[in-house]
Amino acid sequence: MTNRIAVVTGATGGLGTSMCKALANQGRSVVASHLPDQKSTDEALTWQEMMRKDGVEVAVYPLDVTSFEDCQSFISLVEDNHGPVDILVNNAGITNDAPLKKMQPEQWNQVINVNLNSMFNMCRQVFEGMCERGFGRIVNISSLNGEKGQFGQSNYAATKAGIYGFTKSIALEGARKGVTANSVSPGYIDTPMVRKVPEKVLHSIIEGIPVGRLGKPVDIARAVVFLTADDAGFVTGTNLSVNGGQYMS
Repeated sequence: MTNRIAVVTGATGGLGTSMCKALANQGRSVVASHLPDQKSTDEALTWQEMMRKDGVEVAVYPLDVTSFEDCQSFISLVEDNHGPVDILVNNAGITNDAPLKKMQPEQWNQVINVNLNSMFNMCRQVFEGMCERGFGRIVNISSLNGEKGQFGQSNYAATKAGIYGFTKSIALEGARKGVTANSVSPGYIDTPMVRKVPEKVLHSIIEGIPVGRLGKPVDIARAVVFLTADDAGFVTGTNLSVNGGQYMS
C-alpha cells in the first residue's frame, strides 16, 4: 500500500486516539493536531509518548481549527515536513450546551466556529492538491445528534447537521478527480466524557440503544479506515451512522 499522509484533527481524545492507531495500522503516516495552548501541548507530547509505547508513531503539531490562517500554516508545515496530505479526518469538536431560551451568542458562535467553520478551514487547504494529484480521502466526523437533534444542543446539532451538506457538496466537486468526501456519525461511545454522565442517565441512554451497549472508539476508527482506504473510491458523499441502531434514517 502507498505510504500516504493522514491528518487527524482533535486527535488526542478517545476517538482520535483510536483513529490514529487504526490509520497507522493501515500503513498511513499519521499527523495529529492539538490545541495550541501550553497545557494542551504538554498533554499532546505525553500522548505522543504513550502512542509510541504502543508501537504507533504519530507526529503532533498545535492547531487552532477556527483560524483559516492557522490551518493554512499547519498544512504548509505538515507538507514541508512529511509530504502532501492525502487523507484528512476532521475530528475536532466541542459542546457548549444550553436550551435555546438561555443560549448566549458566544455559546452559539464558539460551537459553530470549532465544529463547522473548521471543516472549511481545513478542507480548503488540502482539497485542491488532492484533486491535482488524483487522490484524496476526506472524512468529517458528525454525530447522531446531527441526524435527530437533541434538547439543549441547537448549536451542536446545527453544526453536525451542516457537515452533511458541506460533505455532499465537496464530494460532488471531487468525484471526477479521485477525491472522496464522507461523514461518520457516532452514537454514544464509551469515552471518558460519556462516562462522566450521571449513572442513572447513562443507564437510560444504554437502554435506548438497540444493541444494548455503548459503542467503542474502535467502532468509529473502523469506519474511518474503511472510508479512507485506497480502494474506497466508489464511496463518496455518504454518511455512515455508527450508533448501535439508536437512530435509523
